[in-house]
Amino acid sequence: MARDVIVVGAGPVGLMMAGELRLGGVDVVVYEKLPSPPRESRGASFTRRTAECFDQRGLLGRLGETEPADSHFGGVPIDLGMFEENHFGARGISQFRTERMLEGWATELGVPILRGYEVTGFRETPDGVVVAFDGPDGPGEDTARYLVGCDGGRSTIRRLAGIDFPGPEPTRGFYTADVTGIETRRRRIGENLPGGSMVMAMDLENGVTRVVVHERGMAPRDRDSLSYTELADAWQRLTGESIHHGECRWISCFTDASRVASEYRRGRVFLAGDATHVQPPAMAQGLSVGVQDAVNLGWKLAAVINGWAHDGLLDTYHAERQPIGRQLARNARAAIELRLTGEEMDPIRSVMGELVAYKDAAGHLAGMLSGLGIRYDMGPGDHPLLGKRMPPDQELTLPDGTRTRIADLLHTAQGLLITTTGQTAEITPDRTDRLQVLTATWAPGHDPGLDTVLIRPDGYIAWTSPGTDTPLTDALDRWFGTARTTVTTGPA
Repeated sequence: MARDVIVVGAGPVGLMMAGELRLGGVDVVVYEKLPSPPRESRGASFTRRTAECFDQRGLLGRLGETEPADSHFGGVPIDLGMFEENHFGARGISQFRTERMLEGWATELGVPILRGYEVTGFRETPDGVVVAFDGPDGPGEDTARYLVGCDGGRSTIRRLAGIDFPGPEPTRGFYTADVTGIETRRRRIGENLPGGSMVMAMDLENGVTRVVVHERGMAPRDRDSLSYTELADAWQRLTGESIHHGECRWISCFTDASRVASEYRRGRVFLAGDATHVQPPAMAQGLSVGVQDAVNLGWKLAAVINGWAHDGLLDTYHAERQPIGRQLARNARAAIELRLTGEEMDPIRSVMGELVAYKDAAGHLAGMLSGLGIRYDMGPGDHPLLGKRMPPDQELTLPDGTRTRIADLLHTAQGLLITTTGQTAEITPDRTDRLQVLTATWAPGHDPGLDTVLIRPDGYIAWTSPGTDTPLTDALDRWFGTARTTVTTGPA
């Protein structure tokens, strides 16, 4: 019997995707070509919205202590302390630590994670996708209704699907390494140096320092031939400090390339994470945006597989997430030019510094970088929260007097209909398997001015009263399926 979904890639995005699907009751398996989890850190921070996504599933506490991450755009600092909302991300968290947490969660949910299995091809059938792989016991095939490629910037699934990955060719190279045994001044958001060079140093865990170097004129290069001595030499030329004595735990290089997939979905094949968007890791956005891709797609795909949503719901994944990928690529290119162009950029840096002193301008940039500024199209309405995420720390008082946070109500990846009036006549029993209906009051100090609010499983507000110009039934049908309907689950 065919599975529901095959996920390719056991990085943070693939593991998050698998967990989201399993919460929705989906039969999902993860194929990963590496025989064991990598120990390298790569991504070392995540944004505020990604922290909220983990919190919504009860996962944030599993990461242990985290350190607030400052915000900047191309090296221009943004004062996050001026905002009522918390835009601070988390830093110093190795990607290995995040992956270990997500793998533990997915495994607890019953997701098989098959390591040492490299996907080599696939073909679509009228009812699904047949996936070919090379595994520890040789070649084989597996069948599923859908295939999700979370296999990185060099995605095999994207290439096999024939999906374009446009973007300018890289022009700059960067060295990066995780090093122990060095004492150097911390430059957590990076330090611009004369002529368009840059260095960065930030703490990870267990005495590890992440260093990044760009020396003006440094071209893209092959990571396999890069030595730690080359990186340390460049660091010393730029800072006057020697880190040659440090022990290099991991070394790599990256470029200033930014690309976005032309399609996030083609038929029964989906892409997420770096398979859809790549950008310089100095932006600290890739892992975060990828996790949010997974949270956006997972519940929608589960809804179609479970038979209560039409296939068209899956098209909202591309419609909602590809603009975020395009914005990410644009911002990365702008930030790199701002940061690494020489002294001729100083007047623009000065103007940017003046602009971010104004709360509205700083809020726009902070919202893009933190992910809290995302607003999806939910139809006509004028409530300021419509289409945005419901703050997960928003509190409710339940009829028995207990208080609970929105984040704690989203652990099961079901939607929420919260009413302060008790009017739930428009909800039929046919939707209670996918939607929690609560009559409650907003806790003191937590009143968003809403009588009724409909929240999707990803935490975004789909309907409000007051403030939405369409009936609640329209929003329920769009996001949570019409009652007693026959659903077609084939490709659009």
